[in-house]
Amino acid sequence: MAHHEEDHSYHPKDAISAATKTTLLTGTVGLMGSAVQNTLARRNVGALGVLTRSGGTIGIFAAMGGTYEFVRTASANLREVEDTYNTALGAFFSGSLLGFRARSFPAVLGYGVALSTAMVAFEYTGGSLFGYKKEHTEDEFERRQKIRKNFQTPAEQTFAELGEGRGIYGPNYEERRAERIKETYGIEVPTGKVPAS
Repeated sequence: MAHHEEDHSYHPKDAISAATKTTLLTGTVGLMGSAVQNTLARRNVGALGVLTRSGGTIGIFAAMGGTYEFVRTASANLREVEDTYNTALGAFFSGSLLGFRARSFPAVLGYGVALSTAMVAFEYTGGSLFGYKKEHTEDEFERRQKIRKNFQTPAEQTFAELGEGRGIYGPNYEERRAERIKETYGIEVPTGKVPAS
């Protein structure tokens, strides 16, 4: 297998494109949230209530998502490093948008710090809800093969540790069983298949 030099230099990303995609995605999530708010209203506000009554939900979700992605990507491009500080900055600016709705400076700082802390903790623990991936350079197929081999036990070892019975039978079990019964009780047990008739 040929040895390739790994390129560890930073490659800039398009911040505007990434922010646009994220804005559309989080705006769609906001639309769903607005629709849920509209259906839970006590009085009938109509189908356009999604936009007129609870349309701010759509806007804040879209703005928060776009701000987070733009600041995170722009920070990575300016610093030329992909690390947790980019996430912290993006989450702080995104969270501070919630504080602007409250119209107080402590709320701006509080929401920004709270969301930044949550996102940094999420990224620091692996950035996945399914557990932390320790080795990013290892091929996934090879990793799973290694896990399977770690938990494969030879059949002889299983028979020695658990014994036979309860659905676990080794090779030539029928002959050994017939011998044990003959020695213990003196009864001949046929080891072949029993005829159907």
